[in-house]
Amino acid sequence: MEHSDHQPSILITGATGLVGSHLLRYLYQAGFTQLRALRRPDSDLSLLGSLPQHIDWYVGDVLDFRVLEEAMDGVQVVFHCAGLVSFQPRDHDDLFRTNVEGTANAVNAALYQDVEQFIYVSSIAALGRSREGQIIRESTRWERTPFNTRYGISKFQAEQEVWRAHAEGLPVAILNPSIILGGGNWNKGPARFFQLIAKGFHFYPSGNSGFVDVRDVVQLLVLLMQKKINGRRFIANAGHYSYHDFFQKIAAYLGTAPPSIPVRTWMAELAWRFSAMRATLTGNRSFLTRETARQSQRTFFYDNTRSREELNFTYRNLEKTVRETAELYLDCTQERLAVGMQPLPF
Repeated sequence: MEHSDHQPSILITGATGLVGSHLLRYLYQAGFTQLRALRRPDSDLSLLGSLPQHIDWYVGDVLDFRVLEEAMDGVQVVFHCAGLVSFQPRDHDDLFRTNVEGTANAVNAALYQDVEQFIYVSSIAALGRSREGQIIRESTRWERTPFNTRYGISKFQAEQEVWRAHAEGLPVAILNPSIILGGGNWNKGPARFFQLIAKGFHFYPSGNSGFVDVRDVVQLLVLLMQKKINGRRFIANAGHYSYHDFFQKIAAYLGTAPPSIPVRTWMAELAWRFSAMRATLTGNRSFLTRETARQSQRTFFYDNTRSREELNFTYRNLEKTVRETAELYLDCTQERLAVGMQPLPF
């Protein structure tokens, strides 16, 4: 990656998560030395390997304005990757506190400290969805519809805080990734698909979605910084799979039997209710919720033309991403590792 001798001071929030950890490692390997990162006292640093000793850490979270203000003192660029992804009804309040209030705190601290660039990692869930089969673009208007999840609403409201700060003079850019694939914690997020199918998961939903390699997300974020993009948003999406085809490819590269039972709408409705009842009785968190069950049955398409043309970006081959992630999962399983990072180089 090209950069000038004058390196900016950079802060990454959410630096221990999937995107933040890959971004932090990428910047460090590219020669950036003025790197700061925010983490909670109990953050799991396992995705970062030996990197933490080279980073200037600030301990706190995005709900602590004092820590954000201190961390941004003298910083030129902020990558705001921190956020809560949850479709659990019980997480409603935490979801909006972290994603909306936390983002408001971050942009307010950036305004106070005269940050030169604020780059926000949002989600395709924050873009408007009004009908099945819709092609969604950066310009698609947000609407209140049953297709929106609580998570999507929280990210949309967080974006409003970013645009509000932009109106107040903060240079901002937003990236809206689709489902992010890559090595990480195999027990949560999209990486869990690989674990489920490796263990013989039998079902596949009827919907489809967009997918993107975590390394593409990272490189797009860095391009936004390098090009000093201001007042623009970009969808990050390498391509689309039906869940049937996606699960088939994962199974093929894992060497396991693919899921073979299609989930009908009535089955999904029964399943999330049963899962919710079991979670209530056991006190455990349910993998399947009403929102995840219904979203997995739906079909949307995400147009990546703006990122390809305005940023001159070429996405990785999506099937190669699935293969590399499956191979990484197998390597981690053999070594009995709970987490794994994507193979280098980027």
